[in-house]
Amino acid sequence: MSRPKQPRSPAPPPGLVIVDKAPGMTSHDVVARARRIMGTRKVGHAGTLDPMATGVLVLGIERATKLLGHLALDRKTYLATLSIGVSTTTDDAEGEIFGEVDQAKLTEITDAAIAAEIANLTGPIQQVPSAVSAVKIDGKRAYARVRAGEDVVLPPRPVTVYRFDLLATRREADHLELDAVVECSSGTYVRALARDLGAALGVGGHLSALRRTTVGPFTLAKARTLEALEETPELSLDLDSAVAAAFPRRDVDRNTARAVQFGQTVPAAGIEGTYGVFDPDGKVIALAADAEGVTRSVVVLVPA
Repeated sequence: MSRPKQPRSPAPPPGLVIVDKAPGMTSHDVVARARRIMGTRKVGHAGTLDPMATGVLVLGIERATKLLGHLALDRKTYLATLSIGVSTTTDDAEGEIFGEVDQAKLTEITDAAIAAEIANLTGPIQQVPSAVSAVKIDGKRAYARVRAGEDVVLPPRPVTVYRFDLLATRREADHLELDAVVECSSGTYVRALARDLGAALGVGGHLSALRRTTVGPFTLAKARTLEALEETPELSLDLDSAVAAAFPRRDVDRNTARAVQFGQTVPAAGIEGTYGVFDPDGKVIALAADAEGVTRSVVVLVPA
């Protein structure tokens, strides 16, 4: 006699979960665990964090996964610890040490020299990503090519370091430790900043600790650990709140809302970039953008 089918658990509501990632986990690990906690396969992340890093990781749940590719996450803030005087193969603490300088060389580095080189790494700069980064070369990740034994040299690319503020300097026996706040554009590698600062000072350097405190409009204030999420599996922001937090807003009447839900064009709103379209009940129905005098849906979140 066959067993009766168990009723399927209802899908969770759509929205964002802001995770405070623990060290040692990949972003994929976080997604896998969030799927179990939230009871859905429809979980994705926006903006990866290296395993050694902690802090803000934005997850989309259910229909909110459609937002992830459109979120304006172009500014990120980090608390970083830079180890000056020691170079590693990965430019961070997970790599093998291949260069160290003696104490005499370190004592020659003045606070003024550190400040000057930090200033040189602030603003629009050309940055060479780490060889073990996720940058693609002919469709293959740079780190995968390195693991396969290839010599990888990546071309520099433009990034912007909006803020690089030194918080503390610790002079240890065999290295200098610098604590800093870094606010930068998406695509900036903080470990490359540590590498380049050490190189400019003539002694090498690497990133020894990293904590991301903001991603776009999302901060640690909204973030929870996976353990806390497991105890209370709920959204940080529902779909309406997520779109309102991350995009300009356009409220429309019911007829316009219905047209948008059917993917039809409507008169332009004069709003720059991608924005959220909300119906008369205050519910988000789509992301849209203006072009050639009309509004077109970028993604319909709630079809008619």
